[in-house]
Amino acid sequence: MGKENILLIANNKKAYHDYFIEEKYECGIVLYGTEIKSIRQGKVSIKEAYVSVDHGEAFVEGMNISPYEKGNIFNRDPLRKRKLLLHKAEITKLAGAVQVKGYTLIPLQVYLKGGRCKIEVGLARGKKLYDKREDLRRKELNRESERDYKVRMK
Repeated sequence: MGKENILLIANNKKAYHDYFIEEKYECGIVLYGTEIKSIRQGKVSIKEAYVSVDHGEAFVEGMNISPYEKGNIFNRDPLRKRKLLLHKAEITKLAGAVQVKGYTLIPLQVYLKGGRCKIEVGLARGKKLYDKREDLRRKELNRESERDYKVRMK
């Protein structure tokens, strides 16, 4: 198998700060008209987006794809619901996991893989305030230890 070209378009850094990511799933997305052209230009935001499961289908909501400036009547609503392409077994597994208290589905990345737009969706559990403080403390300690190591190496 050859290596496929992956081009990162959008990343949701806030998700890693606010949630513990339990599992990750790669899924396709149904796009219409000139939406893929806007995505290729990098005009997409997933900061406020989330994934919902309705009637056995997964949808991403709140994902903003800016209208293509050279498009005309083919431009769609930037904040519309977009269907995600997942296997039926994955959708039922995710729907069952979301029913458990504290779990949610959030998009982590939007990228182009082999010419197709993909979204990485994470099954996430919300962090408490003390968990966020612990992560910040751990990052600060790692930063200081790397700084000390770099000083010793010179």
